[in-house]
Amino acid sequence: MAPNRRAFTLVELLVVIAIIGILIALLLPAVQAAREAARRAQCTNNLKQLGLAVHNYADTYKAFPAGSYACCWGTWLVSLLPYVEQTALYDMYEGSGAVESGTPEPRYGHAPNLPVTRTQIAAYTCPSDSVTASPSTYSGITFHNYVGNFGNTTLARTSPFGTDSAGNPNLFAGAPFVRITSTTSQPQVVRFQDVFDGMSNSLLFSETVQGRGGDLRGFAWWNGGCHFETSITPNSAEPDVTESASYCKPAEPMNPPCTGPTTDNPTRIAARSRHPGGVNATLCDGSVRFVSETVHRDTWLWLGSIQGKETIGDF
Repeated sequence: MAPNRRAFTLVELLVVIAIIGILIALLLPAVQAAREAARRAQCTNNLKQLGLAVHNYADTYKAFPAGSYACCWGTWLVSLLPYVEQTALYDMYEGSGAVESGTPEPRYGHAPNLPVTRTQIAAYTCPSDSVTASPSTYSGITFHNYVGNFGNTTLARTSPFGTDSAGNPNLFAGAPFVRITSTTSQPQVVRFQDVFDGMSNSLLFSETVQGRGGDLRGFAWWNGGCHFETSITPNSAEPDVTESASYCKPAEPMNPPCTGPTTDNPTRIAARSRHPGGVNATLCDGSVRFVSETVHRDTWLWLGSIQGKETIGDF
């Protein structure tokens, strides 16, 4: 008699393969969600570090750092380097001391500064953005993912600009970061006591998405890439208004919507991220919140000001 043989039939094998495929299909989204949760947690930690850096900076200089000096002579990124464990880079940057004295000289593209501005700084980079593609560069100079709050209207502090939901004019009401365009710019910097709305009711930092293909959003060593305004809500389908149409590349598939500026629609950039559903944001007290992209526009406008005296509810 022939011995008995135990084996799978073809049908049984196909059923097992199908079951394995279904289990993988069910498991993959959970794995991806867990990875994104870890990336978002790292992003949150980065923004907490930036909040702490600003408070340590203020212990020394009694004010927030300047947002930027004109186009190209330093932004808050340079000022905060010693407070994010990058003192060596700060010391290497020619003009770093001048930045603090208000008379900066060398630009971000100045040859001695390139070893600094060509460095990808982990504390300024969100892993949820860099996981989608390699971090952007422009002439080898790095892009990053965090931007400072320049107010509730436009980069130029246009006031009024638009209205709130009740039809009231949206007046510029202060911001923690100032763009210094000349030696007579007023104010030069903002002090903590100037935050009349309360440190826990005013935005300090949020996120941006690094531009691709020549789009300069996130190019934060430069004035045009270091800021955001709250007149556009987080992750909005409304386009960012870049400083020049040439800095906006909306056809690039990974880039958010954007357009060039006009007289009636001047430069303003939204907070944006690769996180599903919203953006991380640091408040002036150093705490970090995840703000939904469905946040009410009025609430977001009010969070962008430091002297509006609005009543802000839950967000």
